[in-house]
Amino acid sequence: MNPGRSKCWPEPRAAYVHVPFCAHHCGYCNFTVVAGRIDLADALLSAIERELRDLEHSRPVDTLYIGGGTPTQLSTGQLDRLLTTVRHWYELSAGGELTVEANPADVDDAHVEVLARHGVTRVSLGAQSFQRRKLGVLERDHTAETIYEAIRRVRGIGAAVSLDLIFAVPNESLWEWEDDLQQAISAGPEHVSTYALTYERGMAFWGRLVRGDLAEIDEETQAGMYETAIDRLGAAGLSQYEISNFARSGCHSRHNETYWMGDAYFAVGPGAARYVDGVRSVNHRSTTTYIRRVLQGQSPVAESECLAADERARELLVLGLRRRAGVSLDDFFARTGMRVDALCGESIAELVRHGFVDRSEATIRLTRRGLLVADSVWSQLLRG
Repeated sequence: MNPGRSKCWPEPRAAYVHVPFCAHHCGYCNFTVVAGRIDLADALLSAIERELRDLEHSRPVDTLYIGGGTPTQLSTGQLDRLLTTVRHWYELSAGGELTVEANPADVDDAHVEVLARHGVTRVSLGAQSFQRRKLGVLERDHTAETIYEAIRRVRGIGAAVSLDLIFAVPNESLWEWEDDLQQAISAGPEHVSTYALTYERGMAFWGRLVRGDLAEIDEETQAGMYETAIDRLGAAGLSQYEISNFARSGCHSRHNETYWMGDAYFAVGPGAARYVDGVRSVNHRSTTTYIRRVLQGQSPVAESECLAADERARELLVLGLRRRAGVSLDDFFARTGMRVDALCGESIAELVRHGFVDRSEATIRLTRRGLLVADSVWSQLLRG
């Protein structure tokens, strides 16, 4: 469990803590969550504390992210205990970013007071929609009024607000999505993330799709919704800086940029994935298995891998292209020892010819057309 540290890999400057509890497991969600088992919270906190002790000493970080699940499902006492623990083992630098995910319905005065006391700088709200019909389809437990009230409370402690929104919900019209965007803009968040609804095998929505209970929005309409988000949010001062993410100037998610830059990061909790000393590892997704293994002194890791040099280089390329700034060719060579052309020059040339990638002497980046077919671009680049 000890992450150790070799001489050739820099120590992570970011840390993620996973809290799996939710009041309800929404049918579209494929994250590591457990619904209706908040009775496990104290045991989970003890396990997280035990896993963190294997760091041996506190580690300085620039970003700390508490995600889920729904961290605000914890009682105020449990949330205080968690934040006290993680802030002991992960020492946040001056000006560092501390983010906590929250369900709008959980953001009451007592929880917000705990967040303020621990110096939380950013609250990511799982709004998903302001439309009553969409929220019902998505099995969410809040209303537009709940979102606005949560934003007011977060603003009261001086923290930045990030909103998550989902589009391409069954039977959703472009008008509904435009209204969601307008309401989000009116709420004045510093950051907005937009995601097309996906149907993944094993999730409840997948089964409903197969049975015909749900109908997927066609690709052309989804593309139109995505482009509408780019245009509307951009016009409102929320510039797109990553495929799904928009922010006001200076308000990018610094923690998530760690992932897109391919940098190292710590992580603890069930299902948590880390990248330390060139090794990617993932903890057991089962909350009960995670708790049992850690409290018995066993490793919580379910799987790990160390990528070959060319695999790592391809991954860095794909991750970097998620960012609208693209990939610096010189930086890529400095980090990998490989030239992009030697790695996948033919694929990039083909993508340029089709107008999916723009290339200059210094950088390569996705075009707007490329954003619409990003999954296909990744597949081609990973193949070579």
